[in-house]
Amino acid sequence: MTSSLRTRSMTLLLAPGSAATDTGTVSVSVLIPVYNEEDNIAPLCGRLIPALDGLGRSFEVIFVNDGSTDGTEAELQRVASDRRIRVINFRRNVGQTAAMMAGIDHARGDVIVPMDGDLQNDPQDIAGLLAKLDEGYDVVSGWRADRQDGFLLRTLPSRMANKLISTISGVKLNDYGCTLKAYRRQMLQGYRLYGEMHRFVPIYARWQGARLTEMPVRHHPRRHGQSKYGLERVLKVVLDLVVVKFLTQYETKPIYIFGFAGLMFMGLSVLAGIYAIYLKLVDGISFILTPLPLLVTMGLVTGVMCILMGLLAELLVRIYFESQGKSHYSIKTMLNFDEPPPPDRSLRD
Repeated sequence: MTSSLRTRSMTLLLAPGSAATDTGTVSVSVLIPVYNEEDNIAPLCGRLIPALDGLGRSFEVIFVNDGSTDGTEAELQRVASDRRIRVINFRRNVGQTAAMMAGIDHARGDVIVPMDGDLQNDPQDIAGLLAKLDEGYDVVSGWRADRQDGFLLRTLPSRMANKLISTISGVKLNDYGCTLKAYRRQMLQGYRLYGEMHRFVPIYARWQGARLTEMPVRHHPRRHGQSKYGLERVLKVVLDLVVVKFLTQYETKPIYIFGFAGLMFMGLSVLAGIYAIYLKLVDGISFILTPLPLLVTMGLVTGVMCILMGLLAELLVRIYFESQGKSHYSIKTMLNFDEPPPPDRSLRD
């Protein structure tokens, strides 16, 4: 059955008139990171290409093969006979975020639409995402309202992570984990993605002034292959969220976060010292009978170290910006100026 489905999908894919030019920009770039999705490539293309043809816009599809160890690379080579399908093969598996970043770096579209390669996202939803962009939004995030995954191991941890991310970031979305989104190209320029931070792109975009909305999208159960995610991703989300929060809100003022932590430790030291003196004078309890003197010392030392780290971070920030001619602000447009706007160098490399 898999073979017949693949043959049928290839017939759709290689229909006459499918060739496209290799140069110039296109309207829509669809980015699809894949890892060991051999059985899903041809069926996905069989659904995706007709859906994109129906948009009436120029498009490209970029598959990023994240070091697959099965027959994914061979399948991608086969479907790439359609010149609108472009393929990037990694030498080894480095993760979805790096694959997404490679696709963004090589995309030519004015609009970039990432999606999963496991057939769980529906290509027919791309038209709805683009329609939302046409309403004036800069980012449209898909929301798997009727998610077709196991509740205990997939859906419940995802809901908890979404709540946590929304609370800490201040950017309210129901489904950060849904890969299917649509971005105006300029919203993806200016920062590099590391770790597992692809899910936080809407946060970066929002903090840069993007108009963000969310729309329900269809979600299908996985039929081929296995999921590449487990419960360990919850811990990764928490740690990456700390990095995102720091880089986006304290990048140019690290002394605030280090200084605040230092003052907290020093305050704890003072309170512990006062309480130790109280116990000594009122209850006659010797300092050496309580851990309070140790707490005073550790709190004071840690507080001073945090403040000194904040000062060092401030120096590094100034070196980072000034040595590369970067600015900590970003100009959108300028009116009634003789000179054109300077290139936007506030962006993170």
